[in-house]
Amino acid sequence: METTTCDLLVIGGGINGAGIARDAAGRGLTTVLCEKDDLAQHTSSASTKLIHGGLRYLEHYDFMLVRKALIEREVLLEAAPHIIWPMRFVLPHQTGQRPAWLIRLGLFLYDHLGGRKRLPATQTLHRKKTHKFNPLKPEFRLAFEYSDCWVEDSRLVVLNAVDAADRGAEVLTRTRCGTLKREGDVWTATLSLPTGETRRVEARAVVNAAGPWVDDVDGLASPGRNQGHVRLVKGSHIITRKLYDGDHAYFFQNADGRIMFAIPYERGAFTLIGTTDVPFTADRDRVEASPEEVHYLCEGASTYFQTPIAPQDVVATYSGVRPLYDDQSENASEVTRDYVLSLNDDGPPILSVFGGKITTYRKLAEGALKTLAPFFPNLAPEWTECSPLPGGDMPGADFDSFFTDMAGTYPWLPADWARRFARAYGTRMIDLIGEATSVEDLGQHFGGGLTEAEVTYLIANEFVQSADDVLWRRSKLGLHLSEEEITAVSAWFERRPVQADPSASR
Repeated sequence: METTTCDLLVIGGGINGAGIARDAAGRGLTTVLCEKDDLAQHTSSASTKLIHGGLRYLEHYDFMLVRKALIEREVLLEAAPHIIWPMRFVLPHQTGQRPAWLIRLGLFLYDHLGGRKRLPATQTLHRKKTHKFNPLKPEFRLAFEYSDCWVEDSRLVVLNAVDAADRGAEVLTRTRCGTLKREGDVWTATLSLPTGETRRVEARAVVNAAGPWVDDVDGLASPGRNQGHVRLVKGSHIITRKLYDGDHAYFFQNADGRIMFAIPYERGAFTLIGTTDVPFTADRDRVEASPEEVHYLCEGASTYFQTPIAPQDVVATYSGVRPLYDDQSENASEVTRDYVLSLNDDGPPILSVFGGKITTYRKLAEGALKTLAPFFPNLAPEWTECSPLPGGDMPGADFDSFFTDMAGTYPWLPADWARRFARAYGTRMIDLIGEATSVEDLGQHFGGGLTEAEVTYLIANEFVQSADDVLWRRSKLGLHLSEEEITAVSAWFERRPVQADPSASR
C-alpha cells in the first residue's frame, strides 16, 4: 500500500475543507485533501448563492455574526470579482409584517456594521418612481433596496481547491476516508481511491470538514464515543423561467416569519427562489426538494408576484443539507449559522468543523489554522485576506474593464461565450483559449458555448472526471443544454481513457 506523509489531512471537499486546505498549503503545511465525491457536490453547491451579512440574523441580535460576514463580503468581492459581484435586493413592505421603521433601522445597521466601502447604500423605493414594482402586486407601494453580493458557489469551492493545489496541496476527489486511527504521534488514514486502490496517509493533524458527515468521521476517529453534535437542516430551492426583467433580486417576508429570495439566475434566463428550513434525517447522499417544499416556495413567491407561480412552472429544483451545530434551538430556522470548531487533542489533534456560511469560510479557515497553530510551531502567518483567488488577479478587481480587454483580445469569440468565460475563469480564460484564433480551434461544440477545449481545460486544471462535474458544478450549463446535447457530453467522457489517479490532472 502506498503511504503518504503530510502535516495535515483535510477530510471534506466543500467550501470549508477547500478553504482550510488552501490556507494551510499557503502557510507551508504539506496538505492532503480527500473528498468522497466531487468538490462541492453536496451542501456547498446547494446554497442560495449569496455573499451576504445575513440581514435576518439582526432579528436574533447576532450582531457579531452579521458584522463578521459584512466585512468578509468586501474581502471576497476584492478577491474574486469574476465569480462574485454586487446585487441589489428589493424588500417590499407588507402591511401586517415587520413595521417599515423597524426594517429601515435594520438596514441602517446593515449598511454600517461592516464598514461598507464598495457597495451602494440602502434606498427607499416608491411605486410611482421605479419599474422595480412592475412584477409585484399593486398593494406593494413601498420598498427598501439594499446591497449584497452574488457568488457562483461551486466555483468558489473549486477555485479554493485549485489554489491549494497550486501551493502544493494534494487534492483527491472521489476518495473516501475508510479508517482513521491515532498511532503514536500521527494519524493514520486509509483512503479508497476511485480506481479501487487503497492509499495510506500519515498526518500530524486532521481536519474533519465532512459537512453532513462530520459526526461519521468523528466516529471513525473515536469509536464508541458519543457523537451527535451536528443538526441537519435541509434547504431547497426552485428554478423557474425568468419571472421579471432586471438584474435585481427580491427579498420576501413570509407570513410564518421566514424569508425568501427571488434572484435572476444563469444570465437572467431563469429565476431562483429559495429557501426552506426543514429538519432532515434521511439519506444524505439523496437530498431532494419535497412536493411540500415546492408548494411552500411557489405559494410564498405568489404572495408577492402578480403572476402566480405553480409547481408546474418549476423547471428544476435543488436541495442541500446544512450541517449546523446543535445548539438545542427548537425551531430549525433559529439554529445558529455561525461556525463552531471543536478540537480533540487527546494525542495528535483532530479539529471538527460544524456549521458556517459560505460568506465566512475564509475566516473559518483562519480560525481553524489558529486553533492548530500550537501543534505547528513554524506555521507561517495569515495571508489569504489580500490574496486573490485563481482568475481574480485583475487590476483594481474591475471585472468590467477586464471583460472589455478580453472582448478586444478575442474579437472572434461570440460575446455571450466571452462573458461566460470571463465570469467563470477570470484571467485564466487566457489559458483555456490558449493558441486558438477561431471558434473552430476550440474543438467540438456541445451546445450552449461548451466546447472540447473547455472540457479538457477543466479536466487538466479543475479535477473534473465526469460530465456532471462540468454541467452542474463547474458550470450550470445543464440548465441550458438539451437532453441530446447533455448525452453528447456524457458520450465524450465515456470515450476517454480511464484516469488512474484522481490527482493526475494536477
